[in-house]
Amino acid sequence: MKVLIVSQYFWPESFRINDVATGLVDSGYEVTVLTGKPNYPQGKFYKGYGFFSKSKEKYHNVTIIRVPMLPRGKSGIFKLVFNYMSYALSASLLAPFLCDKDYDCILVYQMSPVIQGIPAIVLKKLYKIPVLFWVQDLWPESLMAVGAVNNKKVLNILSNLVGWLYRSSDKVLIQSEAFYEHALQHGVNKNDICYLPNSAEELYKPVVPSTESEIAKLIPEGFVVMFAGNVGVAQDMESLLKAAEITAVNHEIQWVIVGDGRDLVRMQSEIKLRQLTKTVHCLGRHPIEKMPEFFSHADIMLVSLTNDPIFASTIPAKIQSYMACGKPVIASLDGIGAEVIEKSQAGFVAGAEKPDKLAAVVLKAASLPKAELDKMGENALKFYMDNFERNMLLKKLVDIMQSLHTKADK
Repeated sequence: MKVLIVSQYFWPESFRINDVATGLVDSGYEVTVLTGKPNYPQGKFYKGYGFFSKSKEKYHNVTIIRVPMLPRGKSGIFKLVFNYMSYALSASLLAPFLCDKDYDCILVYQMSPVIQGIPAIVLKKLYKIPVLFWVQDLWPESLMAVGAVNNKKVLNILSNLVGWLYRSSDKVLIQSEAFYEHALQHGVNKNDICYLPNSAEELYKPVVPSTESEIAKLIPEGFVVMFAGNVGVAQDMESLLKAAEITAVNHEIQWVIVGDGRDLVRMQSEIKLRQLTKTVHCLGRHPIEKMPEFFSHADIMLVSLTNDPIFASTIPAKIQSYMACGKPVIASLDGIGAEVIEKSQAGFVAGAEKPDKLAAVVLKAASLPKAELDKMGENALKFYMDNFERNMLLKKLVDIMQSLHTKADK
């Protein structure tokens, strides 16, 4: 069976779709990815890549087709808009010439922007290939949540576009059950909506910390609260800073940020201005393969999002990563992500944009016996294995693809 994955982001950029693609190959599928030139999160093309260079390559037996596009830049909404539009336009125009006509299925991995799904619908219209649209991010609501777009006419146009993309697809997969109403409101038949949460790559598993490793030398001594992943506006770094100011009375508590993003420079500046350099540490971006070892040196992991209904509907992918490594979690967010932590008894819920409560939760966690935190970590791993385990969810995706292919053959 031949599968085409349409995703603006792919290896060497670090996203879950990389693992999904290789997992499908391991399941016996022939997989091609239609993507852009890697430039996330630095905002410039990775070394060795250019506007026209490296248009085709291989990654673990996955065939990669790259179309020309503009890099996103380090800051500025206009560069980001041109980045989004350039991929959607370039891929839509070139896909009919670069991609085969006989794929059995097209899988759209829809993060921001939603318009990256347009090339898939173009191919469907041309070659009658069934499309699975896997919704990771709700548009246009997420744009409103971060203040990127507030114009009602623009939002209405985007909402209509989302509805067209969903209805043009054969199945709409949702990473959170809270997305169900969103899909219905955009005209998707309830029988065409499937819940398929994210998993975590196989490399995410419990690791025994090594005091002799290079990573261990980066971690400060004390009670370590670790945030890993994208450092952006949506991740509410302001609450972390305010909570760190409160917990500074306890010199043992150390906040560690592993990652990069559009808000990192501001964060680093604020850490200095607020005189938090001894308790808040930005370690920058590191390879995904190193994440389990980083996690092993943390006493508790932090996941955070701003206070917005749209984010309350989302399960941040880092929750699965943390749980797969058997780590206790603090959820500085609302909604379904917080419910996962509560239901699994894997940690604490502080709520979104509540730095006072976040600080109180951290102070409480730091006062607990290690055995209690270890038990939360065990609960996290068990819940992950029961609900988010990689091979289980990959099989579910394969079954959905197979049923769609069988239906198309009739």
